[in-house]
Amino acid sequence: MSARVEKAPHGSDPPTSEELRRAFEDEGMSPQVWGNGPGDTYGWHAHGYHKVLYCVSGTIVFHTRGHGDLELQPGDRLDVEPGTEHAATVGAEGVQCMEAAR
Repeated sequence: MSARVEKAPHGSDPPTSEELRRAFEDEGMSPQVWGNGPGDTYGWHAHGYHKVLYCVSGTIVFHTRGHGDLELQPGDRLDVEPGTEHAATVGAEGVQCMEAAR
């Protein structure tokens, strides 16, 4: 069980929502968009599926038991394998994310 972050390329504008949606669709996934206000939290939980998430705007930190804290900024991708326990804390500006199950 693991979680990993793929950081967006430095020095370039983050991808648009439409570009991220196409990236999901290219992998055969149908994403959903969600967001939360500053400082919101998600308690510890796990999923029975592979979670793929992109940060669209703002920031969020995913807490994992085995991989520490994983901070996402716009354009960053998070992959969470099934059964991986994680929690999250939204950054000071709130966050908007796009995610799908693989």
